[in-house]
Amino acid sequence: MESCWRWFGPKDLVPLQHARQAGATGIVTALHEVAYSRSWTPAEIEARKALVEAAGLRWSVCESIPVPGAIKLGGAGARAAIGIWKDSLVNLARSGIKTICYNFMPVVDWTRTDLRFEMPTTALALRFDMVEFIAYDVFVLRRKSAEADYAPELVQRAEERLKGLSEEAVQRLENNIIAGLPGGEDSYGREAIRSAIALFEGMTARDLQSNLEMFLQEVAPVAAELGARLAIHPDDPPISLFGLPRVVSTAADLRRILGSVDHPANGLTLCVGSLGSRADNDVLDIAREFAPRVNFAHLRDVAIEADGSFVEASHLEGRSDMHAILRTLLAEEARRRAEGRDDYLIPMRPDHGHLIGDDIDKPTNPGYSLIGRLKGLAELHGVIHAIGKAGL
Repeated sequence: MESCWRWFGPKDLVPLQHARQAGATGIVTALHEVAYSRSWTPAEIEARKALVEAAGLRWSVCESIPVPGAIKLGGAGARAAIGIWKDSLVNLARSGIKTICYNFMPVVDWTRTDLRFEMPTTALALRFDMVEFIAYDVFVLRRKSAEADYAPELVQRAEERLKGLSEEAVQRLENNIIAGLPGGEDSYGREAIRSAIALFEGMTARDLQSNLEMFLQEVAPVAAELGARLAIHPDDPPISLFGLPRVVSTAADLRRILGSVDHPANGLTLCVGSLGSRADNDVLDIAREFAPRVNFAHLRDVAIEADGSFVEASHLEGRSDMHAILRTLLAEEARRRAEGRDDYLIPMRPDHGHLIGDDIDKPTNPGYSLIGRLKGLAELHGVIHAIGKAGL
């Protein structure tokens, strides 16, 4: 597999040289600073690509061209927004960046309630606490009819939990949920997120699925013509948040998405942690079923709890069988190679990582510190090499 590293551009707290030292050969990045209202220009793309190549690396994956709310909402603004998205896709592909990760989560991107949860090892991990999320949604944000979206027992627990939180802790919880995490689409204040949620009022899962299908029917043929590969990222977490539909959460969702434009250019980011944070998802089964359409992989894992909470585990120690998943992906690469394809390698990256060592006391992007990801990549390399030595 191609070992990659997420980098957020020149302002990233982890420089490209450290990514190379960690064992990565490819970079996963995007023009995060460019507004949604225009496409990425060839000059901008080439300038970012030149920075990566000057460090002895290559820009392997674009993560992400953001999909703005206008596309998810459908309606009058969708066609123009899709046109802008396609222009960026074309310009990336013409510069040789042909794997494009994106997501279709409405309003909020990947979401956590705690960015420094202490593990038994004393490492700090990212955590999603369902009770704390409900406490925020029902009793802090006071979203209309929010209480009806949750089991009464969980609402009661949430109310009790909130009583035990200081004003500072509540503010920290709000910041974690709505103020934006690295690579996410938007950052909100309380009134802004209420307004953003209101735009989707009445939208059903089927409505959002239809808008995703319309998007794919427009962009996938362009990708196919360019030899590019789209890779939709699963919802994170793969459940409804704030009463909004999420439609990239289960194997059934993936079948629908990949079947809507049945072409290898319309593919999947296999994010083990995102899919694995839902109890009824078997990530190994998903990897086996959809391996021919896996165009990118995020390799991390989670430990889940009965109420829907989860914490990001060490890369090899969560609920999914990472060894078997890697065997599946390596077997898929071998199949592609046997077909004579020159694009047989599946780019992967260690996704997130615990805060460990002296990173604990340094400013870092949540989930994207150096040492935790270096450890994860080293562990993944060990498994990959062991599989190679043993033979598939």
